[in-house]
Amino acid sequence: MSFSKEMRRKVYAKFGGHCAYCGNEITLKEMQVDHVKSIRKGGTDDYDNLFPSCRSCNHYKRSMDLEGFREYLKTLHERIAKNYIVKVGMRYGMVSIKPFEGTFYFEFKRRTER
Repeated sequence: MSFSKEMRRKVYAKFGGHCAYCGNEITLKEMQVDHVKSIRKGGTDDYDNLFPSCRSCNHYKRSMDLEGFREYLKTLHERIAKNYIVKVGMRYGMVSIKPFEGTFYFEFKRRTER
């Protein structure tokens, strides 16, 4: 989907140049516009349904809704810990894994701005 430069700028500014999900700073050029509710599942191209996203969050969220994405991330640490090289890194203290506590950046921002 292609959005106008004006729409991309508006979406980018929504969370001050941060990915709505993980909170990492992104440039306008790096940003991908994510449909909170995917078009495939009845979402629209309306501004309210668009969030700024980094490439990795947009990739992993795919067409999931927010709760599906949240649940997917809540079990990610278990899948990561099964990787052989990660196990080695954990044994040598180079890698530590913690579960996702369930709050997306945009939710944290909205709570703190009240």
